[in-house]
Amino acid sequence: MNLPFDPIERAHDNWTHRWGASPAMAAVTSVMRAQQILIGELDGALKPFGLTFARYEALVLLTFSSTGALPLGKIGERLMVHPTSVTNTIDRLEGQGFVRRLPNPSDGRGVLAEITDTGREVTEQATQALLGMEFGLSCYSDDELWRMHEMFTRLRVDFGDFPEPVAGSAERR
Repeated sequence: MNLPFDPIERAHDNWTHRWGASPAMAAVTSVMRAQQILIGELDGALKPFGLTFARYEALVLLTFSSTGALPLGKIGERLMVHPTSVTNTIDRLEGQGFVRRLPNPSDGRGVLAEITDTGREVTEQATQALLGMEFGLSCYSDDELWRMHEMFTRLRVDFGDFPEPVAGSAERR
């Protein structure tokens, strides 16, 4: 875009004149723009692997599973997405040969998604590409990234994603 001014600052100035200052409006608009930028960058880096960030997240989740397979409901829960989105994601990954569906032995009606060897290979390659671009966040220091993470953790706790973490429970490397 390369605009000669910050459109979010301009919007906040206009907002302030009409309704009063709102740091929340400026912050949420910045977060939404940052999300647009990051999705564009991440999806662009993943395109050579035939992936979007949503599909990549599903593959990574399956690689974290001890068996390489999870029920579709568990995938949706862990990725915090609607069941329809999980079905669509797994459909696409299955069509690419990155996952396969299996009957869930512990639930006669359920289905597992299992990562294939090809899926594992593409996950490793895609991960290296994302690490190489620092997930689009190379303009921040490690300390800034951890502070950003902590700030959004508070929002997620407040909205009920999970309980408040115990202080000092997560060690960083």
